[in-house]
Amino acid sequence: MECPDLESPFSGLPGRHVAANPKTEGVLMRVAEIPPFRIDEMFDLMERYYEHVTRTSFLADLAEKQWVIMLTDMQTNALQGFSTQRLLDVEADGAPVKALFSGDTIVSRDRWGETALAYTWARLALSLMDRHAPEPLYWFLISKGYKTYRFLPLFFREFYPRFDLPTPAWAKRIIDALGRHKFSSAYDAAAGIVRAGPCKDRLRPGVADLTAGRLRDPHVRFFAERNPGHVRGEELCCLARLARNNITRAASRILGAEPILCRELT
Repeated sequence: MECPDLESPFSGLPGRHVAANPKTEGVLMRVAEIPPFRIDEMFDLMERYYEHVTRTSFLADLAEKQWVIMLTDMQTNALQGFSTQRLLDVEADGAPVKALFSGDTIVSRDRWGETALAYTWARLALSLMDRHAPEPLYWFLISKGYKTYRFLPLFFREFYPRFDLPTPAWAKRIIDALGRHKFSSAYDAAAGIVRAGPCKDRLRPGVADLTAGRLRDPHVRFFAERNPGHVRGEELCCLARLARNNITRAASRILGAEPILCRELT
């Protein structure tokens, strides 16, 4: 059963976030508080970068989420991207498991490479880590493009699946529990993939194409090998522990708080 809406991610967490880039602002807000004009902008942005997106499926994905990260231009307030988020509760091996699930996510092409999304998402994750400690908490990420998968090695020391280590049995059991809970029969446990139907949304050509240069990155190459159906909208199911001692130094630099975040890593 999925969790009710929580106040905790907003306690002690400023609503607006400006990272190292001066152009884009990240705003964390509850889905119930999104103005209608923003919902229209969100759908238009999805259509720009995804094929087979319908307003019905978009609104259904949004309605089941608790929060959304809005990326807006700091001068014009125009929408530049968003990512929907929800905390899931499942059971794996008879034990309760909590996981932050990221749904529809897109960033305008001219804002690629900026850190507002990563920064704002990380502040949400840190808030949830602190609220739920010492209980285990995870990030359940589904990737239909290599750009999304690359968030895992950027932010986390330990995550699965990955090119250089086999997925442990405990992690596979949690991924399977989350995959079945969220996607039912569309989840292929043997492959760890959410299979795509004939009308599944998928990235438009040119958004996240795999080139020879990109495939030299072992993480990108692993993603392509494990999820060859990404071009049809199939999604690789991934897991990372949301814990301060699992955060990379690169993530700490994005947050601008390396001495705090890394004190448990030294």
